[in-house]
Amino acid sequence: MQRLYPYRHYIITFLLFAFITAISLTFRNELEKTNIILIHLLPVIVIALRGNFIATTLVTTFSVGVLALIYIPPTLSFLVNELIYIWSFVIFYIVGYTITFQARRIHHTSVKEILYNTLSHDLKTPLSSIMGNATFLVETHPLDPALRYQALSQIIESSRQMNRLISTLLDSARLQNIHTPLKKEWCDIVDLIGIALREFRRDVLHERIDCRIDPDLQLFYGDSGLLTRLFVNLIDNALKYSHKDKAIHITIIPNNTTLKMTFCNECPSVPPRDLEHLFEQFYRAGNTADISGSGVGLSICRDITRAHHGQIKAYNTENGICFEVTLPILKRPSHLLNEVS
Repeated sequence: MQRLYPYRHYIITFLLFAFITAISLTFRNELEKTNIILIHLLPVIVIALRGNFIATTLVTTFSVGVLALIYIPPTLSFLVNELIYIWSFVIFYIVGYTITFQARRIHHTSVKEILYNTLSHDLKTPLSSIMGNATFLVETHPLDPALRYQALSQIIESSRQMNRLISTLLDSARLQNIHTPLKKEWCDIVDLIGIALREFRRDVLHERIDCRIDPDLQLFYGDSGLLTRLFVNLIDNALKYSHKDKAIHITIIPNNTTLKMTFCNECPSVPPRDLEHLFEQFYRAGNTADISGSGVGLSICRDITRAHHGQIKAYNTENGICFEVTLPILKRPSHLLNEVS
């Protein structure tokens, strides 16, 4: 199902065409031509909501062609002699393009809203921390090395937090743009996990991160930048919502057809009704009000997973919660070995 998700608009449009054609042909004598023309406008509206002018043009042309061929005299011909039908077809295009234009505006507005919400809320905390610690170092000139180290560590950690937020926003905008293809290449998942871990404090990682990766793990064909963002967001989520003295468990296990990755942490269980909505934009579970965040990180994880035709889910365990990512292995690096040999 995940592989078909990017084409859901086309599938819905095709099914709607089939349903409308069946209804129109069955009740052709009872329905007037005006009603038949109106119901054939529905697929145009559905595809126009996608915000793609090319798709709208293709579906509208197809709908007009079906009407002209089957229902408008002379039938079984694309000739249309009456002016009223020609104006009806013109209206099809006007409606389709108008909805497409509005859909594109709504899309751009939603991206701006994500940026505004994140800038106005999530970035305030790390920015305030950086300014506070920098002011402390400049104005007090602390002689105690421990105080200086603590202030500098806070500045570095807050800077990394800001970098994660900004990177998440950029990746979100990239995924929202349906015309931007993935930059696929052969990726070493172990290296990508290492890059993701460098986003966080080293002392925290040594104490809390437990990685278990299959030693026979092969290269994976995907977008390395987006996969790294996927790992960063899942690790960040696990660190923020887990008990401070408990470990974060990362497990990566491949099989013949898929690559399964789990990110588990110990924390209070999440109500089942919240589990279903965790990956929605701006959604936050009811028991996380005291933890900073805008609810964008997990929705990005969902979008990245879907972009790689995979699945992501969350489930409760005895001691906490796990996020499981399953990516299909669509390409194997066996030809690389042949090139080397």
